[in-house]
Amino acid sequence: MFAAIASWWKRFEERHTGTAQFLMFFVFSNAVTVLQLVLMPVLRDWFANTSLVTTDFQVLPVGSNVDGSQYFMFDYPAGEISDGGGGGLAYFLAVQITLAVAQIINFFLQRNITFKSNTSPWIAAMWYFIAYVVITFVAAAAQGFYKEPVYSFFMDTLGWGASGETTADVVTMIINSAISFWVFFPIFKIIFKRVPDEAAVEGAQAESVAAEVAGGDAVEGSDVKVADATTAAPTTPAPTTTSQGPEGR
Repeated sequence: MFAAIASWWKRFEERHTGTAQFLMFFVFSNAVTVLQLVLMPVLRDWFANTSLVTTDFQVLPVGSNVDGSQYFMFDYPAGEISDGGGGGLAYFLAVQITLAVAQIINFFLQRNITFKSNTSPWIAAMWYFIAYVVITFVAAAAQGFYKEPVYSFFMDTLGWGASGETTADVVTMIINSAISFWVFFPIFKIIFKRVPDEAAVEGAQAESVAAEVAGGDAVEGSDVKVADATTAAPTTPAPTTTSQGPEGR
């Protein structure tokens, strides 16, 4: 059964390459998202027992909030979120380490399986890292708008307390993953290229030359046959007619 499915998928991939790539990208992206949902709470619990929670991490001020306060691209004020803080440096590290681990795994899955890229892995890794940094800043800027309302909704509005905080963790991670999903796919199409192998190119060229030679031999052979047939064909002398006058009758 597995062999039949693999055979069907190979045929589908050959006929619908773009669709197949998107489907594989979707599957791997969701698998990586599940990994993030598992890893994020583990790291948060681990960092919660350190002084990093009380270490303020608010950097890159860019404009102001609606209430006039300073807006930070990375806004993690000190203190537990349940106590009104922003998680501090502990929350920042938990998020970024989770994303980094997930994206490293995602890099190899997407490059080697989804896009089957055969270009330089180092150049691809360089562009991937640049894209990751840019997306990290975009996601961080967006998080400044939805992080506080999400946590407030689940913890205060619904009154879920600690459970609400965990739920908000999941929601924010899903939002981050969604941003990465829709931004990374077109980027992967560019950096994970597949060029024809030299052996395949040489083989195609050899086949083309062989076909041309064979075609030339066939044409030459047909000319020889025509020439031979012309040479071998007997020449029948034209009949002679004698003109007889009246004396011959």
